Amino acid sequence: MKFTLFLGLGLGAGVALSAPVVLERQSQACFVIGNSVLPAEVVTSVNSVQSRITCNTAKKTLSNVPDVTSGGVSFSSVNFATSGQKPLQFALSKFATKAPLASNDLATFQKELDVYLATEAGIRSVNGNLAIKVPKFFLEFQISRIQTAQGNAPTAAGLQIDHLRDKVLKNAAGEAKALLDQVTALAKVRA
Repeated sequence: MKFTLFLGLGLGAGVALSAPVVLERQSQACFVIGNSVLPAEVVTSVNSVQSRITCNTAKKTLSNVPDVTSGGVSFSSVNFATSGQKPLQFALSKFATKAPLASNDLATFQKELDVYLATEAGIRSVNGNLAIKVPKFFLEFQISRIQTAQGNAPTAAGLQIDHLRDKVLKNAAGEAKALLDQVTALAKVRA
């Protein structure tokens, strides 16, 4: 079964539609369960992670998205929403790094990010609640910090530490100042 997602591109009052993006629901993007338009950056995420993701359709998570797995890491095992904590509080404890920063297992952080990206795409496909963005951006932030410490700092502006710090802080603006301050402090630790 195939469905078409139309990407809306444009600023201001005018919106131009680009060519449709076709995803195969079952064989490629099992986690995209709805028909809502996905932003271009989410389609990019879908395309980048879908080959590493499997879906357990018998087990549902946020917004009825199937439990997704990447390399042995399932979303249900790192689901902030079942923790009883606010999203940033959960992210700071669950996705903490150790010193020295370069010694952290980048592959594990990437698998955790993969399941967050897939689940976010599924949530967006049904216009669900996007509280998932806080831990997702925090994971991207941690990966950027680890890569930088390992001598392989991301070159894309959207993947650099300071940009991702700001994304975390913006999306977690309603959380405790002490938690926000921890993110600011972590952004300064790059080794």
